[in-house]
Amino acid sequence: MASQEPQKQLLHLVIGGELSDLSGVTFANLNDVDIVGVYPNYAAAYDVWKQKAQQTVDSAQTRYFIVHLHRLLDPEEN
Repeated sequence: MASQEPQKQLLHLVIGGELSDLSGVTFANLNDVDIVGVYPNYAAAYDVWKQKAQQTVDSAQTRYFIVHLHRLLDPEEN
């Protein structure tokens, strides 16, 4: 039996919160940043990001982001 290589993790972080200015990405209060979670691929992170963004649609100052952790952890792979 041939052993399968484990699928490479392409970790993504979903975070969000109220921004101090909509023209940038500076959070109004770092203590209130919502660290939603780490996900094994972009598709999973996107699904969660979309849910969180839709939940905060009435708050114009609130934004959620997907951070490509795999690019930070292994920059030579990109």
